[in-house]
Amino acid sequence: MKTKLKIFAVAASLVLGVATLMPTGGVTGELKSLRGEVGIGETDAIPDIHAVKEGADHGRAYRQQPPLIPHKIEKYEIDLKVNQCMYCHDWPNNTKMGAPKISETHYIDRQGNRLDNVAGTRWFCVQCHVPQTDAKPLVDNGFKPATAVR
Repeated sequence: MKTKLKIFAVAASLVLGVATLMPTGGVTGELKSLRGEVGIGETDAIPDIHAVKEGADHGRAYRQQPPLIPHKIEKYEIDLKVNQCMYCHDWPNNTKMGAPKISETHYIDRQGNRLDNVAGTRWFCVQCHVPQTDAKPLVDNGFKPATAVR
């Protein structure tokens, strides 16, 4: 008896939870997908994510923003043993390659110890750095850089 009561309680809470997610309490509200008018079985064109201007400095939209990547990286290998970004951006190759050197903060581990090599927590560059792109935003927004809000 208790098991049936528990099952009923769980089912009722699921039904009520789904009902609260529906606009106007029913299926008459119009739901819109971020994918647009593309059906579930269809595929949409992948947006072009190539750099807008290779070598251009795209600036930053807020303080402490990681710099954007101003070149293509789609074939770059970054795994536990190899990081192709470091070939150009790690010291001393950066001067030969004419690439910006990675920040000194990338050579400090979680305990605050200075290292001779890039810290493991900073090894996967694309966790923070992304290529500059001219892709259309999925949703409209009114974001303004910090300097424009002053």
